[in-house]
Amino acid sequence: MTYAWGHEKRYNDYSSYIKTKFKERVQKVSVDAGFSCPNRDGSKGYGGCTFCNNSTFNPAYCSEDHSITSQINTGIGFFAKKYKTQKYLAYFQAYSNTYESLDVLKKRYEEALLHPKIIGLVIGTRPDCISDELLEYLANLSQQFYVTIEYGIESTNNATLQYINRGHDYQTSVVAIKKTHEAGINVGAHLILGLPGETKADILEHAKEMSKLPLNFLKLHQLQLVKGSIMGERYLKGLDEINLYTAEAYIDLTIDFIEVLNPNIVLERFVSQSPKEFLIAPKWNLKNFEFVDKVNKQLQERNTWQGKLYNI
Repeated sequence: MTYAWGHEKRYNDYSSYIKTKFKERVQKVSVDAGFSCPNRDGSKGYGGCTFCNNSTFNPAYCSEDHSITSQINTGIGFFAKKYKTQKYLAYFQAYSNTYESLDVLKKRYEEALLHPKIIGLVIGTRPDCISDELLEYLANLSQQFYVTIEYGIESTNNATLQYINRGHDYQTSVVAIKKTHEAGINVGAHLILGLPGETKADILEHAKEMSKLPLNFLKLHQLQLVKGSIMGERYLKGLDEINLYTAEAYIDLTIDFIEVLNPNIVLERFVSQSPKEFLIAPKWNLKNFEFVDKVNKQLQERNTWQGKLYNI
């Protein structure tokens, strides 16, 4: 069976999108451009979001002590021997990568784009760190290069956002996503599934809310408790009791989620993997591809697919 997204996979997956979009192999390479975050420097708050330790998802070679060009060269070095001809997207991943003056942002983005193997940018940021001037610049840039902005949404529930010290409400995310789409820029979102206090019904409501928005991409992450985060440290000290999903329960939740998700949204990932030295819980001992294999098997066994219950 061929689904609405044009292939036989039971969800609208990112790797198929990339192959269709570029007609060649394209890989993200992470960059730390030395930006901060308004939830850390006092603009919105201090200490950051309670779940966050940036070191858990920033590759070891990424450091503001090294130039952007140097980081790109190092990142490409991991893939170059196996894939000599592939192209790359510079992934501005650490902290809030639109949180600077427009002049500084231009300088850092354009340094990445000067690299001969870089064909575009993926910019991770917060929905409260975007301006009309920046969107206009990126819209013009997208006429020559591939450009995506990824927003950390984390939850559509304002009570949850307040609890995790996010520093913005859900409506801020809605406005930012709509403005980015209207500017003609690809737009993605991140959600964390299993944040404290959220029920299964709350999480499925996230899927319904995402389905209303003009999103190109969505990343799902299970809640992970990591060392160095406020939430993780409180858990280690026995100050908070947090219910965490088993791998099996999270797979079921993921499938329930994507059943009601708009089939036009490309799913970039279901899970994240924090380094072992940082991870407190849950410890599933599953690699990403193993988790995806289990999701695919369960989708087949349940005879379901992305969007099967969309709008019902």
